[in-house]
Amino acid sequence: MVDLTRPQTPDPYPLLPATASFDVVSDDVTDGQPLKDDQVAEKGNTSPHLRWSGAPEGTKSFVVTCFDPDAPTPSGFWHWVLVDIPADVHELTTGASAGDLPGAAFHVRNDGGEAGFMGAAPPQGDQPHRYFFVVHAVGEESLGVDRDASPAVVSFNLAFKTTGRAILHGTYEH
Repeated sequence: MVDLTRPQTPDPYPLLPATASFDVVSDDVTDGQPLKDDQVAEKGNTSPHLRWSGAPEGTKSFVVTCFDPDAPTPSGFWHWVLVDIPADVHELTTGASAGDLPGAAFHVRNDGGEAGFMGAAPPQGDQPHRYFFVVHAVGEESLGVDRDASPAVVSFNLAFKTTGRAILHGTYEH
């Protein structure tokens, strides 16, 4: 077995350009606590409920992402990227990634190669991984990417178009 011992990767969000913060809560994810089985790839693979409030004035759309900076790669692992959620939407129900999406919203492929949510799936025996569920407020109705964009391209565009972030994270290890 390969030894995956390494230092914990920093929280990536304080390293990005500063933005306003707002609130996100979940019936499924408790901030800083282990994820429920529903949010684990091999157990439920279901996107969590998210509800947000207090987005900055002028918000015209939202992007929801789930990012694992602790994956044993130099670029982390994107588990969920949902783009162009209309500004009047402030909640996604449990499992929303597998159903009808609001307005013009669409998924880009996660790093597992699927459009939609991919639950936690750290390597067996690895350190605890953090899963950052982030609602990004965007000052434009569209982020300006299409379904073929990579999560990295979405993230790059968010660096310039995000007016606020709401962050919630859960953990998981095998």
